[in-house]
Amino acid sequence: MSMGIGIALLVVGAILSFAVRDSVPGVDLSVIGYICMGAGALALTLSLIANAQATNTKRTNVVEHRDDTPR
Repeated sequence: MSMGIGIALLVVGAILSFAVRDSVPGVDLSVIGYICMGAGALALTLSLIANAQATNTKRTNVVEHRDDTPR
């Protein structure tokens, strides 16, 4: 889920930075785009690190066998 959010933030940030030529009084859309791209890159990096750590964990199954022979 966080990979998708990171990619979405990168795309929205790139659109705001490079494609939008409108201006909003008091708001610099290109700076907001750069901030979104930075947040998206951070989210994507953190999600890749978290997924890499999750795949490195080892799982062992413990199985107990009982002898049903009477004593």
